[in-house]
Amino acid sequence: MTKINRNPATAAQSSYDVIIIGGGIYGVMLSLEASRRNLRSLLIEKADFGGATSYNSLRIVHGGFRYLQNLDLERFYESVGERKWFLKTFPELVKPLSCLMPLYNKGIRRPPILYTALKLNDALSINRNQGIRPDRHLPPGEVIKSEQVKTHFPTVDPQGLTGGAIWHDACMPDSQRLVIGILRWACSLGATALNYVEAKEILKVNQTVSGVLAEDKITGETQEFQAKIVVNAAGPWCRELAAKFDQDVPNLFYKSIAWNILFDRETLSDFALAVEPKKPNAQTYFLHPWKGRLLAGTIHNPWFKEIKVNPNPEPSEISEFIDNLNLAIPGLNLSKTEIIRVFSGLLPGEKPDSNELAVREVILNHQTLNQGIKGLYSVSGVKFTTARLVAEKTIQQIFPNFPSVNPTETAPPEAQRPQGLYDYHWYPQPELSDWKTELQDIIENEAVQHLDDLILRRTSLGDNPKRALKIAPLVCQLFNWDDQKSKQEIQRLECFYQTCGMEELTIKS
Repeated sequence: MTKINRNPATAAQSSYDVIIIGGGIYGVMLSLEASRRNLRSLLIEKADFGGATSYNSLRIVHGGFRYLQNLDLERFYESVGERKWFLKTFPELVKPLSCLMPLYNKGIRRPPILYTALKLNDALSINRNQGIRPDRHLPPGEVIKSEQVKTHFPTVDPQGLTGGAIWHDACMPDSQRLVIGILRWACSLGATALNYVEAKEILKVNQTVSGVLAEDKITGETQEFQAKIVVNAAGPWCRELAAKFDQDVPNLFYKSIAWNILFDRETLSDFALAVEPKKPNAQTYFLHPWKGRLLAGTIHNPWFKEIKVNPNPEPSEISEFIDNLNLAIPGLNLSKTEIIRVFSGLLPGEKPDSNELAVREVILNHQTLNQGIKGLYSVSGVKFTTARLVAEKTIQQIFPNFPSVNPTETAPPEAQRPQGLYDYHWYPQPELSDWKTELQDIIENEAVQHLDDLILRRTSLGDNPKRALKIAPLVCQLFNWDDQKSKQEIQRLECFYQTCGMEELTIKS
């Protein structure tokens, strides 16, 4: 049985082929791709795994349909291939998602244009279902009549409606389990992963990497970890780390914020909806029917403040977003009071002060810089969907002589198992033990250090914030904590929700 075994002192006794800094989806995928090539890898993360941008997505595994608009076939093929990898490798955690766009004979939203685009999408992704479990197959797209649109989406704006376009993508309802599953797979292949261990300094000899000096944030102890290669995959912090360890490289990460809002409103359709307010230069918004709730996004804006785990958009931006959704769907009447929480994270922009996302990843060999350090690499990626591919490119660039992995290799059962996942309105029954056994298994095998690790990033208990805080004292009983420690951990969870714009939410709710 595989597990994530957190023991920094023991890990420091070994040497590694590569040390990866950053435990988001890019660092986790780097750990997996290194381990699949029999490279000895160590991943260190200053907080918990998957706790920043990786946690705050719209939970969609995009297949690249939108790239056909600009005929960006390279990105299209990459996205289709990686979506297929997720559906094939993690069928219990990734599933098909049907998408519907109402058409109004305006711009590209015309039935003939979308019909052609859907046919092209299907033709270029003809092998999308090859080797995938039948219940995870993606059907071909289609254009439907306006009356069918109204059946699937009863509150659609009927004025000028000429039909609808349907295509099929994939989604990861519990992306946090996916991150942990990938990491457990890496560890089963020999990787070592340490959360709450912060890289403080690059160790080097004659401008050549020899390892990392890191601090255990749980005990305060420092350890030296030995490796000739270090990859900085710290997500929003990658540029800061590059500057700290070597030198500033601006195009590694131009700060921008991406955010989605979960509303306390039942979903409007079984389809993910692509809607657009009827006004000039309007943006298309996606409404994801996530666990029966309305999850809407994604908005991109420049970010001018310091880097944070949960960077909140401005209140005026949220108000504008809600106004636009109400314009797009007559009678929706959403309000700020219905916000359950904001999912927000920082992503690399295309240029400084831009609301356009970067188009491509950056894989930087610091040795190519003026007086750069040999053996230090920095990676900045854009999409959750293509993180594995970027990791593969990075490992192949650093270790060109290592053989490629067997593409038929699959994750072990422990990595694929959808454990700790409960319905949105589920509450534990204290007299039953099944849920306790399941959570204790997660605590013991997945490096859980804090209550919020378990509730937010190992299970779905945190999806419903009021439920999470109400059951927090009961969950604390699963740990070997005294009353004071339990109180501190509950306050830590409350603090997290407050940083998501939920100041009024307390344990009493």
